[in-house]
Amino acid sequence: MPVDLQTLYPRLIHLMLDTVFVVDRDNQIVFVSDACEALLGYQAHELVGTPITDYMHPDDLAITRASIVRVMNGQSHYDFRNRYIRKDGTIVHILWAACWSAEADARIGVARDVTAQCQAEEELRFLAHHDPLTRLANRAMFNDRLDTALAAARQRNQPLALLFLDINHFKDINDNHGHSVGDRVLCTVARRLEGCVGAADTVARMGGDEFTVLLTDNASPEAIAEHVARILAAMAEPLGAGLSGIDAPSCSIGVACFPRDGSDADMLLRHADGDMYRIKRQRTAAG
Repeated sequence: MPVDLQTLYPRLIHLMLDTVFVVDRDNQIVFVSDACEALLGYQAHELVGTPITDYMHPDDLAITRASIVRVMNGQSHYDFRNRYIRKDGTIVHILWAACWSAEADARIGVARDVTAQCQAEEELRFLAHHDPLTRLANRAMFNDRLDTALAAARQRNQPLALLFLDINHFKDINDNHGHSVGDRVLCTVARRLEGCVGAADTVARMGGDEFTVLLTDNASPEAIAEHVARILAAMAEPLGAGLSGIDAPSCSIGVACFPRDGSDADMLLRHADGDMYRIKRQRTAAG
């Protein structure tokens, strides 16, 4: 006995994990499959008769409207991405395949939730430039920003400063309390460093317990001394909940200034690193 596909089509559409939309010329939803509830949090009857643009993320309206025009002009597409606002207010990233149906005088779209994929891609992009533990800029990002800042400083004939910071006796924290506690201390240090600089400045973890700070807003001797004092004071504060019993780690800070201490990134980093180790040796010699 032949299978009546016409009867099966509606059931097949509602069984799809992706959501099927049919939208008229005026952007009114005339049909949506049952998967819409998983996608947007609305049941089908809540969406039918309402403008599909009501659910789009406002920042994506312009590019989506341009895409709609292309589809209505007969240019089908299968890889358009935008964001929608779910019923609960959260954001969903959607991958669309859409075409115009002259017979139905409507556009047909199939929507797939790619939120997890987008978040994974965003995290990979973030990790390309940031330290995974502290979420600070990593060495590569810091070097890029230092090169950019040096170019601007040369052009404007302005100074900039580079701080190189090392946590004193950090190995003792790892050895005595474990690496998980050491990691929490590093994250605490990272947040404190961020709180000591301006929005235009850059804090980076260069590796291990070494951090750098790029000061571009105000690199006068007075401002540099103020930043160093602020960092030292912040580091001296108790570590807080969850890290009781661990003394706040002290740190050694080396300073390099452009153009006084170097004309390029390598020279400045070497000078700041050397200055930091000089201070560390003085601290050790002093007991």
